[in-house]
Amino acid sequence: MIEITGVNSPISEILSKDEKSFLAEWIAGILATTRGSGSMPEAELRIQCETFLSLFRSCLDKDGSENAKGVRWEELRELLAEISKSRATRGYTATETAKFIFSFKKPLFQRLGAKIQDPQALAEQTWGASELLDGLGLYTAEAFLKTREDLIRRAQDEMLELSTPVVKLWDGILALPIIGTLDSARTQIVMETLLEAIVNTNSKVAIIDITGVATVDTVVAQHLLKTVTAARLMGAECIISGIRPQIAQTIVHLGINMMDVRSKATLKDAFALALEQTGQRVTANTE
Repeated sequence: MIEITGVNSPISEILSKDEKSFLAEWIAGILATTRGSGSMPEAELRIQCETFLSLFRSCLDKDGSENAKGVRWEELRELLAEISKSRATRGYTATETAKFIFSFKKPLFQRLGAKIQDPQALAEQTWGASELLDGLGLYTAEAFLKTREDLIRRAQDEMLELSTPVVKLWDGILALPIIGTLDSARTQIVMETLLEAIVNTNSKVAIIDITGVATVDTVVAQHLLKTVTAARLMGAECIISGIRPQIAQTIVHLGINMMDVRSKATLKDAFALALEQTGQRVTANTE
């Protein structure tokens, strides 16, 4: 990287003496490239730009462009991370977020071209500034993507929790309908949700209904067995319902031992068994 530093450098002079018009052009460039997805009040954008410009100029003057990953630039990186986070939650794309930095180039390079007459010096300043801003732009995009990944992961966790509801069917009887794929991550949530419900309701029987599970392989069966074992440790017996003929054949073909687990073909049959195990019954009111 070509070093650009010092209060008397062309870039420092441009940013110090022409700040008002520079900010206006920079903000206009950002707005021109971020009208498709997200939205932000222009006053808030101006504050972000002013803060960045002040920190950028201070770091450049004191520490130079070659130390952009140093401690002095930490405050600027924190600002960019916060800007990326706010844009990720407001619907901006990664490209639009990175444009916050890349839009800085055009007004800067235009002013450098007007100020520096020597081609060699102009090339060095332009190249040094470009490398520095590219690095900051990539950092901004990476911070944005990390935030988006965190948001997606959080949404997935919430969806998993919502997709594993525990229903109290009767006194001491719970039902846990499972729909879709049962993998390791979801099994952990299923187990935690079921065990918590067993404790809160003091239930003695839990029905795990897999009518909505498309396929059962060795991994899925092992997950079910682990859930049943964990429930037993909490003092509750489990009944698995919704085992279709194809799934039963698959379990037998795979040689999975589920002899210790009570199972029924339908949720209705499983509920009847649960009533029997808890010493309860449903009678018709003839009055």
